[in-house]
Amino acid sequence: IAKYLLEVDRLLIHQQLEIIEAVIGYETNNKYEVKNIIGQQIYFVTEKSNFCCKMCCGSRRAFKIKLVDNMGTEVIRMKRTLRCQSCWCPCCLQKLEVQAPPGEPISYVVQKWHPCLPKFVIQDKSTVPVLKILGPCCLSSCGHPIKFKIKDFQTSTKVGSITKNWSGFLTEALTDKDNFEINFPMGLDVRIKAALIGLCFLIDYMYFEITPR
Repeated sequence: IAKYLLEVDRLLIHQQLEIIEAVIGYETNNKYEVKNIIGQQIYFVTEKSNFCCKMCCGSRRAFKIKLVDNMGTEVIRMKRTLRCQSCWCPCCLQKLEVQAPPGEPISYVVQKWHPCLPKFVIQDKSTVPVLKILGPCCLSSCGHPIKFKIKDFQTSTKVGSITKNWSGFLTEALTDKDNFEINFPMGLDVRIKAALIGLCFLIDYMYFEITPR
């Protein structure tokens, strides 16, 4: 994990267009590419989820996400259990576990209750809060980027951001193909960097997936 994340302070995450999903509305497993700032692929990302859960729960589904390096080796795994994501149900909000290597938890993403704002905390492997993330009240981009601020948990100093970039009207309206950019300090613990990648996926599922009807 350190080999790829140690010396980066910005990552690009591009979701791949799923033709079947776009044409007939069948919810398929998401796929992403994680790239560095000059466009070199670092990880290829695939989702694994239960068919029935996918059909019944849509974007709220439980899943495993596998990050594979350019040699084809799975280096990071992320697990999301089936939980509530409504602001009216604060007792069972979203949680994502990050494992590296697979099976060994290294960090967590935990949704925190707020009546109208997306709010998350990044925890280390001992569940100690490290970062907090706050999104905007309005998640409709209308041609503009949507930015989630990353802050130090103790000092509330801004240290980075997760930005959903505008992909074009037709792409935004008709598909789930989203593009994100993550900025963070170069010296941030690579396990926390991995959690921020996981948070990016969770944000995509929670707020920007088009659930077929």
